[in-house]
Amino acid sequence: MAARFSGVLQLTELDDFIAPSQECIKPVKVDKKPGKAAAKIKIEADGSYFQVNQDGEAQRLEKAKITLNDCLACSGCITSAESVLISQQSHGELCKVLALNKAAAANEQKLVVVSVSPQSRASLAARCKLGVLETAKKLTTFLKSLGVHYVFDTTFSRNFSLLESQREFVRRFHKQAEDKKALPMLASACPGWICYAEKTHGSFIIPYISTTKSPQQVMGSLVKGYFAEQQHLPPDRIYHVTVMPCYDKKLEASRPDFFNQEFQTRDVDCVITTGEVLKLLEQEGVSLPDVDPAPLDTMLGSAAAEELSTHRGGGSGGYLEHIYRHAAQELFGIHVDSIQYKPLKNKDFQEVTLERDGVVLLQFALAYGFRNIQNLVQKLKRGKCPYHYVEVMACPSGCLNGGGQIKLEGESSKEELQQVERLYESLRAEIPEENQAVGELYEHWLGGWGSEKALEVLHTEYHAVERANTALNIKW
Repeated sequence: MAARFSGVLQLTELDDFIAPSQECIKPVKVDKKPGKAAAKIKIEADGSYFQVNQDGEAQRLEKAKITLNDCLACSGCITSAESVLISQQSHGELCKVLALNKAAAANEQKLVVVSVSPQSRASLAARCKLGVLETAKKLTTFLKSLGVHYVFDTTFSRNFSLLESQREFVRRFHKQAEDKKALPMLASACPGWICYAEKTHGSFIIPYISTTKSPQQVMGSLVKGYFAEQQHLPPDRIYHVTVMPCYDKKLEASRPDFFNQEFQTRDVDCVITTGEVLKLLEQEGVSLPDVDPAPLDTMLGSAAAEELSTHRGGGSGGYLEHIYRHAAQELFGIHVDSIQYKPLKNKDFQEVTLERDGVVLLQFALAYGFRNIQNLVQKLKRGKCPYHYVEVMACPSGCLNGGGQIKLEGESSKEELQQVERLYESLRAEIPEENQAVGELYEHWLGGWGSEKALEVLHTEYHAVERANTALNIKW
């Protein structure tokens, strides 16, 4: 399972998931006996270790294994957040909670809410040869047959992430003269990138990263905050599951920043991938095309949603395009109709430039994949990064190509991705500013744009992680 995490985590040895069968291994175990002089260690060509005493006798050494229970949770290996994933972040855990719920007394049952990402829905649609809306309605029926009470769409919460990112960029743009690290603003929706940034570049890179929460974590705040209030329930009586295209999202949900100390509950209790939803279907012996459709749930009001929407700007959320259009209008009074991308070294590194009378006003870029992220960071460190904003994603081709997505049988990876992209883009694109429900929540629940509550609910912070130099992370 670890192999499905983003390349950023794999290539930098920052995999943030260790399966139960994968144990940390020290190179050798040496039994010290009192009164004996220090022995020498000899390494054979096949990698075997031998202890050679003063008499020249050689004794083969066994490997010393450290299980997760023995681990000291240093930053060089796995942290306590990562170990939580072993037991709490799987479709098996969801099934366990649903089974316990059915057996519990009414006053002890939890309200189970599942929030589905649009990328996961498109991947499922491609696998089942269905339309996106049809997939959403049939998936709602299936999940509710298991005991889930509500099924939401994280496109709704992404409206908040996009709006807050737009406003944050404008604030930073105005501050750039006094704050040298106000720009470039780097996207924060990808947890693989955030993990890499915190553990590898720490305090240097953190000031550049947008503080806006990802759609997953905004949804967590909405479900455990607003929705819990509407249901007259404390947050810990709601069990919130998200369906995501990416294993790294399991790590994001486990961050201490997204844990409610008062009620001892996470904003997102469990993250399952698109592939794990397919496993659930197979486990229950259900073919999604054969399932009857059900009305879609909405967080606001009792009326069911009749359609789904998306956001323009690509399969990773459209951050670059939304911020670019908003900034052009807000800062320079320029209305942008269409956006022209200029590919650089590869298709996963492209830039967009706003000019007036030959003067560059805004320069944005998207950087997907480990290689491009490395190049971006090196430019920043050399003081030669020309961009005002960069949409950073750990996976090549972005979120639609996440490690948790379903791999289609008999399809090349390119054809498969194109098929998922077509489905993802088949929906009507909405403009976040024009979403009435979002506006109502800002006004009546958050206390208005830029309010103290809005900052608390929709923003987060990051932490430099010191990499401990222990024997566990030395390259032997």
